[in-house]
Amino acid sequence: MNYRVREAASLLRGDEIMTNQPTPRPGVLAIDAYVPGKSAAPGATRAFKLSANETPLGPSPQAIAAARDMLEESALYPEGSSRKLREAIGAHYNLDPARIIAGAGSDEVLELLALAYIGPQDEGLYSQYGFLEYKIVTLSAGGRPVVAPEKNYVADVDALLSCVNSKTKLVFLANPNNPTGSYLPEKEIRRLAASLPKQTILVLDAAYAEYVTTADYIAGVTIVDEYENVVMTRTFSKIYGLAGLRLGWGYGPRSIIDTLNRIRPPFNISSIASAAGIAALADTEHLQKAIDHNTQWLPWLTNEIAALGLEVLPSVANFIAIRFPSTPGLTAVEADQFLTKKGLILRAITAYGLPDFLRLTVGGQEANYAVVTALKEFMQKGKNSF
Repeated sequence: MNYRVREAASLLRGDEIMTNQPTPRPGVLAIDAYVPGKSAAPGATRAFKLSANETPLGPSPQAIAAARDMLEESALYPEGSSRKLREAIGAHYNLDPARIIAGAGSDEVLELLALAYIGPQDEGLYSQYGFLEYKIVTLSAGGRPVVAPEKNYVADVDALLSCVNSKTKLVFLANPNNPTGSYLPEKEIRRLAASLPKQTILVLDAAYAEYVTTADYIAGVTIVDEYENVVMTRTFSKIYGLAGLRLGWGYGPRSIIDTLNRIRPPFNISSIASAAGIAALADTEHLQKAIDHNTQWLPWLTNEIAALGLEVLPSVANFIAIRFPSTPGLTAVEADQFLTKKGLILRAITAYGLPDFLRLTVGGQEANYAVVTALKEFMQKGKNSF
């Protein structure tokens, strides 16, 4: 019996097939690789990338200068524990540097948490429209992703708690949430933290915390200090404009941070990224400009686009999710194609289970005016087609 015949017979019997190539461990091939939003608009004379929640103000000039200066030391390995960066973060937020871990973006901290605490049969829990990375890191660690339904595109604490059991090792909560822009107020975060079993870690992903201006929001520092099973993650990729350098951090109990450091790759933060991060923290004037810019344009975009007859989800971050009708000529897919031809690059979020939505990052003044004008044209054109 030749190999193909034996293979077919094995399939019929449900046997495990031996192949002549390496086979990944169970669960890996179940992962849908993360696909970032498109970054180009072929054919457009000028493009505005509004798909990745990047700041239109760019990084601090001080951060750029610090990165350039550090290039002189590129032949040397960086300090292994990112001590200076952790000390700068600690001084900026009044935190113990020993309880801070630096990562190549906050994504790496999320991955380390999953690798350290999730094993076969364990579960990673997150809300229905939560960040796609939560599913990826859970599966990467060999665990089972569990999704709790949301209410009106907002995470539901009761729904999350109803999914918790003895196998739940991590509960991921993006606050504010990407891609919807929603958030849970402090009282709900505290209720969630207080209700979780002590062996379950609550991961508060506060990547967009600096943009939030509402009084009832909390990024998570005080809650981390009150519990032994809460971790907060932050990033330099968003408001600080250092996405290309891959820099983030986490703050948690000493026992958890010690655990993560045991599996953290050596020299995971480049000396260039570290220097830029330290300088970015020091430039509070540039940070405030970014906050002020978003505070001005987020409501303007929300109101202008809603006035076109489109649903815009309430957002406290630097982006909005726009819902398009299912009517032919007015769909999200058609809007995406129309806008791309005009050099306006938005983010389709079908992978999040939101096929009728496009996510729009708050851009600079020219980009913001351009996208509203283009959407108005698209809506008029679509309505005239039927």
